[in-house]
Amino acid sequence: MKIKQYRTQFIKELSSFYDAYEAESFFYLILENKHKLRQIDLALNHELVFNPSDFAFWDVILQELKKEVPIQYLLGKTNFYGLDFEVNENVLIPRPETEELVEWIVKENAKTDKTKTLKILDIGTGSGCIAVSLAKNLPNAKVYAIDVSKKALETAKRNAINNKVEVTFLLNDVLELEELPYDFDIIVSNPPYVRHLEKEEIKKNVLDYEPHLALFVEDHDALIFYKKIATLAQDNLFKNGQLYFEINQYLGKEMIDLLEEMEFKNIELRKDIYDNDRMLRGSF
Repeated sequence: MKIKQYRTQFIKELSSFYDAYEAESFFYLILENKHKLRQIDLALNHELVFNPSDFAFWDVILQELKKEVPIQYLLGKTNFYGLDFEVNENVLIPRPETEELVEWIVKENAKTDKTKTLKILDIGTGSGCIAVSLAKNLPNAKVYAIDVSKKALETAKRNAINNKVEVTFLLNDVLELEELPYDFDIIVSNPPYVRHLEKEEIKKNVLDYEPHLALFVEDHDALIFYKKIATLAQDNLFKNGQLYFEINQYLGKEMIDLLEEMEFKNIELRKDIYDNDRMLRGSF
C-alpha cells in the first residue's frame, strides 16, 4: 500500500478519538521515528510504499492510540528544548510550558561570569528535562537533581548520558529533607500541583497513563511542595540566589503571598503561551 493511502486510513480510524490535525501529527511523528521519512519526503514522492512487514507495527500503534496512550510513550521519546528525551510510564511527559521556564532561567543566567560555577538544583526532576536542558545550555553550571522515584532517576540518568551532560542525581523525598546537601545559586522545581478537584480538567491520556505521584496534591494542602522547597531555599540559597517554580495556574496569587510571607524579594509571576499564570521567581 502506498504510504499516502495508509495515511488517509490511519487518520480516519482515529477520527473518533482525536481531531484530524492531531491524528495527522501522530502519523508524521511515527513515520519519522520508524521510517526516517519526513512530511516533505511524502509530499515530494507520492509513490512511497510500506512493506507488508510494516503493517504489524503500525497496527499495534494504532490500537494503542485508540486507547489514548500518549504518543510519546509509544515512541519512547519526546523533544524538549531542542533535545531528545526518553520518556516512559515512570515520568511525566515534558510540556511546552516547562520549556518556557527553562528559557527564562537560561536567558537570565547566560551572561553570568563564565569563570564562576553556577550551582543549580532541580527538585522533582522526573525525566530530567529541566536539569539536562540547563546543563546543556549553561556551560558553567554544576547541576544537581532530586527525585523521590528511583525509576524516574534511572530514566533521567539515561537522558543526561544521551545528551552528553553531567548531572548529579540524588534519590530523596523532598518533603522529608531537613536540609539540602549544598548551597545553590538557583533552585528550580516543577512539583506536583494539580488538585484532585481539577481532575475533571485533565485529559484521559494524562489521567490514565502519566504517574499520579508527579501530578496530584491534596485539595486542602495544594502548596505543600512549594512551602517545603521555599523553606529549604531560605537556608540553602546563596545571597541573591534565585528560586524558580512552575505553578498551578489557579494559584498565582497564593504563590506570591507565600513567597512574600517567607521574605523572598523581586517576586515575578509570568504567564505561559496559553495566557495562564504558570511561572514564578523570587530571590533571597
